[in-house]
Amino acid sequence: MNGNKIRRITHPVRNQKSEIKMNISLEKSTNVNARLVVSVVEADYKPQLDKTLKDYRKRASIKGFRPGMVPAQLIQKMYGKALLVDEINKILGDSVQEYIRENKLSIVGDPMPAREEQDRIDWDNQKDFDFAYNIGLSGDFTVDFDKIPAVKSYDIKAGEAELNDTIERITKNAGEQIHPETIADGDMVFGTFTQGEWTSKSAIPMKAIKEEAKGTFVGVANGTTLTFDVQEVFVDEKSIELATGNKDGLIGEVTFAIEDITRTGDAELNQAFFDKILGEGKVSSEAEFRAEVLSIIEGNYKRESEYLLKIDAEKALLDNISIELPDDFLKEWLLVINEGKFTAEQIEADLENVKKDLRWTLIKNKIATDSDIKVEYPEVLERTKTMIRGQFGMMGGMGNDNSMDEMIDKIATGYLTDKNKQDNFMKMFNEVYADKVSDVIVANMKIEAKTIDVEEFKTIADSLSA
Repeated sequence: MNGNKIRRITHPVRNQKSEIKMNISLEKSTNVNARLVVSVVEADYKPQLDKTLKDYRKRASIKGFRPGMVPAQLIQKMYGKALLVDEINKILGDSVQEYIRENKLSIVGDPMPAREEQDRIDWDNQKDFDFAYNIGLSGDFTVDFDKIPAVKSYDIKAGEAELNDTIERITKNAGEQIHPETIADGDMVFGTFTQGEWTSKSAIPMKAIKEEAKGTFVGVANGTTLTFDVQEVFVDEKSIELATGNKDGLIGEVTFAIEDITRTGDAELNQAFFDKILGEGKVSSEAEFRAEVLSIIEGNYKRESEYLLKIDAEKALLDNISIELPDDFLKEWLLVINEGKFTAEQIEADLENVKKDLRWTLIKNKIATDSDIKVEYPEVLERTKTMIRGQFGMMGGMGNDNSMDEMIDKIATGYLTDKNKQDNFMKMFNEVYADKVSDVIVANMKIEAKTIDVEEFKTIADSLSA
């Protein structure tokens, strides 16, 4: 065997769901390729099999026999082989997983049965069986943060331009609607379309009008009837459909009788506006309002910077921690679990991405184990409640009594315990787990702090998403 000697390690494993003590051998051909051989003897399965056959006999309804009086030999002939296979499969599944847990095997993918060997089993005559599984393992590795290069942490400073743009957006969004006498760019124009016998009441947003055609509308008074070609005025066919409500492909000249013009005016920077945006009594002057908005902007960018730091830290770990993986096993496993959805060539082409995801999972799990990271139910519940509050928006934090908190707690509990969506709990559990791992990573990484402006940060973020 070219000097490579197969290593064989045998361990007895007690199936935790019964008193069965299985004999399992681990045969390692390389650091990352191995076989598990499970030996099953008659004493392992016969007691439970006999019990199941007796239950079948009691419940069997077969023509010519009274209930419970069907001969045991007939039940054995009709159901014996299928029940034997089922019982052994249960034993195998439990025992293999228990062996992997007890021996802390770092497997990748799933154990794959050696099909050719199993196909040779004589289920009618054999009493004892050997079942082989091919398994893939990850190579040994350590996470030594001292050997990982430093990553950058950005302190983002928002300037006057960013502050002024934000306040302009806030005042526009918080402004009240007015109804001017003439149309300006940005208005919503309400009226009635007519073409021949077809007519439709609708609204035209000025953003749906071509730049060169806006002169047809801007400055026109309420009550005017306009005549224009829809193809020459609207930016595209979708805009024509949305504005006219005609899904049959309206073309040519139409008239539009203007009946109302709506415009959102800018809100005034007064105390009522400050209270509406930030909460009653939070600030009492425009200067204080600007300072508070700037703090919020920089807080938002801080969260983005923290997210970017986590991405950079993940990349640094992946780039600097080498983990040996069983390529051939992974390709075979991916073919099997995808059940023909992908060809061998497609799997080969995507293998490096699969290995990258596996390596990151292994690194995270290693960090979690080394740091003794645990996730408790109250943490999962609190994360879910935070998600629910976000869906409620501002209402999630309002209310002088406990009614809102009680409702959110009830919704969150229902979300986590929904039997029809059992993955809800694991989704939230994994979010808490991932955040805890990220916190450990950031706390242990070497970090170089750098102060930058908003534009520079946007350039860096865009380069990562490109």
